[in-house]
Amino acid sequence: MSKEFDEYFETNKQTWNEKVAVHAASDFYNIEDFKNGKTSLQYYEIEALGDVSGKSLLHLQCHFGQDTLSWSRMGAKCTGIDLSEKGIELAKNLNSELNLNAEFVSCNVLDTSLYIKDKFDIVFTSYGVIGWLPDLKPWGKMIAERLKPGGTFYMVEFHPIVWMFDYLEEKPVMKYGYHQKEVIYEEYQGTYADESSKMVSKEFGWNHGLGEVISSLSEAGLTIQSLNEHDGSPYEIFPGLVKNEKGMYVTKDKLYPLIFEIKATL
Repeated sequence: MSKEFDEYFETNKQTWNEKVAVHAASDFYNIEDFKNGKTSLQYYEIEALGDVSGKSLLHLQCHFGQDTLSWSRMGAKCTGIDLSEKGIELAKNLNSELNLNAEFVSCNVLDTSLYIKDKFDIVFTSYGVIGWLPDLKPWGKMIAERLKPGGTFYMVEFHPIVWMFDYLEEKPVMKYGYHQKEVIYEEYQGTYADESSKMVSKEFGWNHGLGEVISSLSEAGLTIQSLNEHDGSPYEIFPGLVKNEKGMYVTKDKLYPLIFEIKATL
């Protein structure tokens, strides 16, 4: 990766370090309910991986570790990694407070294999993760490096069509290319977890189509078991969504999916 990318990553890291305190205090993450035993995982994520008891699990881009610790509560031996040192610091504190046995490492996800040498039964990642990466080929290669033979990779992510819109406009406008390679810079007040926050988010991101995601995994040696696309998102990711009977948010016209799931094995 070029020096230019280093600058982008550094800006993103500073933003995410600042987000941690804001997110930890937000209703969105609801830390008190989490501490009292509520899982942060969605039902379909739990269904996809089944019984994780006794399995080793690597959680990529874990923020401050709620999902990592939710898997840990279910009996997995978890390791979470994230770019933000502040996020990892909070994750470690939560792990201690809840008397769990997860481990946490701060690093760029693309450098995971430099910091973690173990191989895992499961590699997991979810929601708003691949958009921070300029190229998915090293990401796919790293996932293959960290999986045991026969191990499972599972991801759930916002659909690439979602990232074609500029949500900073009053009405979302389709602005970015599905296959756009150029970096996208956004600067705005607040965060998705607390729009009233005074913090200014400065973020560099990249769009990745489904073909690129699948190819990066298959070229690294993984076998795709399933690719599912869903109209509903667990989060109200942009204005005007409607909550359905399952508690998921959908667009009024359901013209395009909001999330996708991939399950693959090595």
